[in-house]
Amino acid sequence: MSVKFGSSGIRGIVSEEITPQIALDFGLAIGSIYHEVVIGRDPRVSGKMLESAVVCGLLAAGSKVVKIGMVPTPTLAIASRNFDCGIMVTASHNPAEYNGMKVFKKGMSFDSKDQEEIEHLLNEKKWSFAKWEKTGNVSENGTALREHTDIILKNIKNAKLKVVVDCGCGAASVITPYLLREMGCQVITLNSQPDGHFPGREPEPMDETLGSLKIMVKTAGGDLGIAHDGDADRMMAVDNQGRFVTGDKMLAFFAVREAKKTIAVPVDTSRVIDDLLDGVKISRTKVGDVYVAEELKRIGGDFGGEPSGAWIFPGISLCPDGIYAAARLVELVNREGDFGDLLDDIPDYPVKRGAFPCSDRHKAMSGISRQLGKLGAINTLDGVRVDMEDGWVLVRPSGTEPKIRITVESMNRCDELYKMAEDIVKGEIK
Repeated sequence: MSVKFGSSGIRGIVSEEITPQIALDFGLAIGSIYHEVVIGRDPRVSGKMLESAVVCGLLAAGSKVVKIGMVPTPTLAIASRNFDCGIMVTASHNPAEYNGMKVFKKGMSFDSKDQEEIEHLLNEKKWSFAKWEKTGNVSENGTALREHTDIILKNIKNAKLKVVVDCGCGAASVITPYLLREMGCQVITLNSQPDGHFPGREPEPMDETLGSLKIMVKTAGGDLGIAHDGDADRMMAVDNQGRFVTGDKMLAFFAVREAKKTIAVPVDTSRVIDDLLDGVKISRTKVGDVYVAEELKRIGGDFGGEPSGAWIFPGISLCPDGIYAAARLVELVNREGDFGDLLDDIPDYPVKRGAFPCSDRHKAMSGISRQLGKLGAINTLDGVRVDMEDGWVLVRPSGTEPKIRITVESMNRCDELYKMAEDIVKGEIK
């Protein structure tokens, strides 16, 4: 089977698409190039199995390996600054049956060139084995969480808020509640026991999965609620009225406070950003935090993010950091006042999103492109986007799952345009 990086590393269903053999080969490929490697994992049931296989491959290639245990992805990314590269065994926001590997170099996800190099080694089986006397060695280090916490505390002011934190039974359980308490907050936790079955809710923090958080914030009189995905590279929020904060509104909230000259956002971002950021240059990228990070590095950007909940603060890291984002949000609300009122100052632009299972995304997108092309000029930066006077439609293949995703924004015809796009997609994936 050909192995290819998606927009967030290599991932798939365990024992079907992601096997111990693939993980072993992955370790051999990485170890053939990088000689000092740090590795971490989220709490997924298959995490220890795949981590062991990756480590086996790294050692066989002669690498020195340091294991930092069950940590969030942004913690691993920061730790990777002290090594040739870092490997995170995770499937991020995907359901429990998924897992995979994401790779970092000097705190940032592998760029396209790095990914292509590893893909070539994997698919051509070009890795190299070390001689017996050069076999690698493995050690453990338990300081990564403390180091990540200290970096955040040095860049964040104290806060005296009541915060409800839903860690989703993921890796954030071991850091976010403790960090916020160190900041001075009163913290109430939900789903804060690491559990790779994700029994509390699905790993992706969305409006429909955060019912308990919304209720708890409102009944406990919380100032806000925080929610993470499985590996805590994402952070979403609930305001003090128990309302879920959409990704587009959260992106706008951060952008107006972080952006000075330039920001980077994906092509599925709301036009509200353009209207709010007067005088700020906005670079649009393919969907995927690695592409946003690459663009931020290229332009020296102030901030970047995705409506999915990935927020990148280049002054801290070029990896989306849900932990820092939570702390920064708490700091801002503590300083500026009522979270709900602050959000109400941001205009609401009707946006509708959806996704449809599709096994042959390439074939489907070919037909979808032809159909959407009849509506006007298309942008093919990522999938197919059609801009109209009163809105836009974007249809793109998911970079992490076998799905076709639809995003529509329109002040007057959001439902109508979404239905049109939905009919086109369903017609092509039959």
